[in-house]
Amino acid sequence: MHDVSPVTNRGSSDADVSAQERAKTTYKARVHQEEVMTMRWAQLWRFIALSAMGQTLFPYARYIRALNLEDLEELLQDAKFKDKISNMFFKGELAKCKAQTSGPRKDQMRLDAGSTSNALGDIITTSTPMLEELSGKISNDSLLRWIPRLPRLRLLNLWYGGALVGAGPLLRHHCHAFKTLSLWGWNHDDADQKFADLLNEINPQSLESLEIFSYSTIGAKSFLALSCHRESLTELKLNSINETALQSLNMLAGCTGLTTLLLTDGSNWSIDLKNAHNDIFLETVAWLRSCKKLRSITIRSFRGGHDLMTPVLLENDIRLTHLELKGYVMADARDFHQALSNQPSLQELHLHGDSDEAGEGVVTLVESLSQLVNLTDLRLQDVSDYFTDEVIGRLARSLPKLEGWYTSGWGVTDAIWPDIARLKSLRRLDMAATSRFTSEGILDFVLTLGPGNKGLVLAIMMGDVDCNLSEEEQNMIRDTIVARVDGRFEFQLQRDPDVSEFEADSD
Repeated sequence: MHDVSPVTNRGSSDADVSAQERAKTTYKARVHQEEVMTMRWAQLWRFIALSAMGQTLFPYARYIRALNLEDLEELLQDAKFKDKISNMFFKGELAKCKAQTSGPRKDQMRLDAGSTSNALGDIITTSTPMLEELSGKISNDSLLRWIPRLPRLRLLNLWYGGALVGAGPLLRHHCHAFKTLSLWGWNHDDADQKFADLLNEINPQSLESLEIFSYSTIGAKSFLALSCHRESLTELKLNSINETALQSLNMLAGCTGLTTLLLTDGSNWSIDLKNAHNDIFLETVAWLRSCKKLRSITIRSFRGGHDLMTPVLLENDIRLTHLELKGYVMADARDFHQALSNQPSLQELHLHGDSDEAGEGVVTLVESLSQLVNLTDLRLQDVSDYFTDEVIGRLARSLPKLEGWYTSGWGVTDAIWPDIARLKSLRRLDMAATSRFTSEGILDFVLTLGPGNKGLVLAIMMGDVDCNLSEEEQNMIRDTIVARVDGRFEFQLQRDPDVSEFEADSD
C-alpha cells in the first residue's frame, strides 16, 4: 500500500482546504473531520489485514505491490486512534494483534505501536505474492519470517539495520529480484561485520542501490564487501559517516560503476583526510576519478570536501549533471571554483559555504558559473553573500535555461529585473539577498512573465526595512502574479521594522 493513498496519513484534506475555508470551520467540525479521516485510515488497514485472512469479498492483499508499515504505525500512534476507532479496528480476528506495553504509570498500559504493526504485517504478508517494496520499523524475527513469502521483493526500506541479521541467505534463495536497500541507521558494535556478511551472502552483482539515512557504525568491512556488487551498484548514499569509516573510504575503490554518489561527514569536521591521512585521501581521490559513469555527486560537511571534488571536475571522461557541495570555506576553494567550468554538462548545482569578504573568491566563482550554460537549477547559500546587481545580472544573462534559482547578495536593487526577465523558463526565484526593491520594479518584472514562467514562485526574503512594501503593494503584486502566470509572491523583511538595527544586532 503506497503512502500516497488518499486516506493514509489521515488523507490530504489539509492540503485541499484553503486557509479561508479552514477559518470558517468551527473547532468542533474540524475535530469531527479529523476523526472521520482517521476512521477511514483505520478501515483501510483493517480491510487489508482481513483480506489477507480471507475475510473480505475482494482479496485486496494479493494485489499490493508496496507495503509501508511506517504508515500503519503512524496510524496506531495517532491521537485520534482510541476508543471507538481502536475498538472497531481490533474487533474480532485482529484482537490477537493488539500488543501493549507499560504506560507512564505503573498501573497503566498503552498500545505498543511497533509490536502491533509487526503482528499485523505478519498477517498481511501471508497473502502478498505480488509485493515488491517493503518499508517500516520491522523487527529481525518478523523480517526473517516474511522474506520467504515475498518472491518478488526488490526493495527494502528499514528503520534499523539490525533487522537484516541472518537475512542474507534468505534473500539469496527467495528474492532473486532484490536490488535496492535503504536503512535509517545501524548503531551497534558488530554492525560493520554483520552488514558485510549480508552483502557477501546475497546474490553477487545484484545490489543496485544502497542508502543509509542517518548514523551507523558500518565501515571498512562493509565498504570492502560492496565490491561483491561492483558491476551492479549504481547508487550509493552514505549519510553521517563515522570517524573510523571516513578513514576507510578508500576501501570503496571497487565500486566504479556508480552514477550517483552522496557522502555526508558525521564526525563534526574532526577528520582532515588530505593533511592527516594523505595516503587515504589520494586513494579516495583515485577511486572517485575512476567512476567514469558518475552523473551526480553530493559531498556535505566534509573538511576539505572541495579538495575531493576538484579532481573529479577535472576528469574529462566524467560528465556530471548534478553537483552539491556543502560546508566548505570559499577562500580555500579557488581551484574547485575554477574547475567547475570543466563540467558544462551540469544542470543542477548547489553550493553552500562560508563567503569570501575579500571578493576574490566571488570573481573566480562567477567566472566559472557563467560558463555553465546548461544549468536549470542553481542554489547558492552564503557563497553568494557579496553578490551585487552586476553579478546577479551577469549570471541571468549567461544562464538562459534556469528554472530554479536561490541566491543571497548584498544591496540588490531593481536594476536586476530586466536581466531576470530574460529567464523565460524560470519557475522559482528565492532572493535571500539584502534588497531594496520597489513595488514598481517588481510589478514591471511580473508583467514581463510569459507561458514558460507558469506557476512562478517569487520569494523576497531579506527586504531592507527602509524599502518596506505596504500591504496594499504586496497584495497588488500577489494579484498580478496570479493573473499573469498563476504564481505566488512571498515577502519578508530583513528584520522587524519596529526594532532598531542596534537592538536587532544585540539580540
